[in-house]
Amino acid sequence: MWLFLAFLLVPLIEIGLFIQVGGAIGLWPTLLIVVLTAVAGTALVRSQGALALARLRSSFETLHDPTEPLAHGAMILFSGALLLTPGFFTDAVGFALLVPAVRNIVLRELRKRVQVRGMSMGGHRPGHPPHPRDEVIDVSYTVEDVDEPPRNGPSGWTRH
Repeated sequence: MWLFLAFLLVPLIEIGLFIQVGGAIGLWPTLLIVVLTAVAGTALVRSQGALALARLRSSFETLHDPTEPLAHGAMILFSGALLLTPGFFTDAVGFALLVPAVRNIVLRELRKRVQVRGMSMGGHRPGHPPHPRDEVIDVSYTVEDVDEPPRNGPSGWTRH
């Protein structure tokens, strides 16, 4: 139901804002603002996305919980989509999601509604014994060069 309301209300809000802003400042300045916000938003999303990706890599390298960097990255990606969508309301929400404090508030609210039941890194869950197939077997081998005959005919996988 919420998704239906969003798809219904957001375009109506955007149309109303386009009419109001276009009536106040004119057509060309309105279109210029829409294009400039898309360009500025793209640059901001690129820089914020690079920072979020660096935090995600760091969490993987240090084996910390990657939930927060992943959530920030997802919100930055969503903000990029909103900023590329023409409109004043979507631009306002998109720019707001680029502010780390706003993303932290959204993440805190999401944590109230989402419960993580488990997380595993490296193939098994902490506190549980590893699966027998997770055992590491150390082996060594050598590769021998074998002269193969030239292949002029069929590959040998089929018989005639």
